[in-house]
Amino acid sequence: MSMIVVEALKGKSVADHTVEVVERKGKGHPDTICDSIMEAISIALSREYRKEFGDILHHNIDKGLLAAGKVTRRFGGGRVVRPMELYIGDRATSKVGKKIIPVKEIAVDAAKQWFRDNLRFVDPEKNVKYKVLLEQGSEELMDIFSRPGEFKGANDTSAAVGYYPLSRLELLVLKLERHLNSETFKEEFPETGEDVKVMGLRKGRDVQLTVAMPLLSRYVLSEREYFEKKARVLRGMTSFLDDLKGLNLKTDQVYYNNLDQEGRGLGGVYLSELGTSAEDADSGQVGRGNRVNGLISLNRPLGTEAAAGKNPVSHVGKIYNVFAHKVAREIYESIEGIEEVYVLLLSRIGMPVNEPAVANAQLSLKPGIKIRDVAPRVQEVIERELEDIRKFCMDLAEGRYPVC
Repeated sequence: MSMIVVEALKGKSVADHTVEVVERKGKGHPDTICDSIMEAISIALSREYRKEFGDILHHNIDKGLLAAGKVTRRFGGGRVVRPMELYIGDRATSKVGKKIIPVKEIAVDAAKQWFRDNLRFVDPEKNVKYKVLLEQGSEELMDIFSRPGEFKGANDTSAAVGYYPLSRLELLVLKLERHLNSETFKEEFPETGEDVKVMGLRKGRDVQLTVAMPLLSRYVLSEREYFEKKARVLRGMTSFLDDLKGLNLKTDQVYYNNLDQEGRGLGGVYLSELGTSAEDADSGQVGRGNRVNGLISLNRPLGTEAAAGKNPVSHVGKIYNVFAHKVAREIYESIEGIEEVYVLLLSRIGMPVNEPAVANAQLSLKPGIKIRDVAPRVQEVIERELEDIRKFCMDLAEGRYPVC
């Protein structure tokens, strides 16, 4: 039986902080590429395991590195000199009895499909090399998957934290990056790459946004044209921000590709051949990107686990990270009088995943509401969610909950 503790949140809510900082790395950022691909591989393996054995077997595809390649760029084009290299690790069940699971082929196919679906100008056959470093896991961790019981045992002692609702700045940063990488925006501005990074700084109601997003060399014929197109893209960006009046924030200060400097030719512009800085400027690694809610929020508590690629039925470093946010949202949306919710979950290795060592809900309450007024209902929500965690894990295995 889990220990459930419900208490009032001490201190200010994020909305009351004078200064708030929020970051998001878009799908073309090297770190996000790593997270996304390792998660895609976990989903593909989970499907194969369920198809062949009726259950998800041991795997943790949570060690990944995207080593930058090399390109040459010029106004009007460029070429790939050396492809990027994707290293895929770390453990996956490849043999059960005499049955062989083609783990390496599944991993590479999933990676290639992700590139096709998400980065318009990356050819997964020519622009990326794949190095698969997946081996069988330890006997004890693999044995978790053959033990009786409806729920798998936690494969680690790990803590995770989730919260709800998002702050106004978090919503703004999330919405802006998603817009800049949307089909609508790319149709209007095909010259923009997918490697988008948005950093938001709020002081009171005033927001400063720093945005990095390359222009594609094939669409830019000269330095002059680069700055003309950049100005047009910036106008499109600020027009979108002007439409977000409901967030009640002032977004007059937007810095776009702030390293640019006219008169320096290729050295003074952010051009890309493939749309991602992984082409030659920046490598990526699993766990260095967005948290499971898609944001890096410096005013919030952050877990240390890299959720992407971990198995969705026993690895609490993944399950609890996503689940904590889900439970926080359920509490907020089903109980009146709550302004903000934090949920902390701690596992104990070997215990069933539906029985955390502690589930702690910390609540910021509206004026006039006492913790005793809501605590019993909060406990009921947590208990109900834990009872239904097997369905949640299956949804996680199908990719219904994004992790970056």
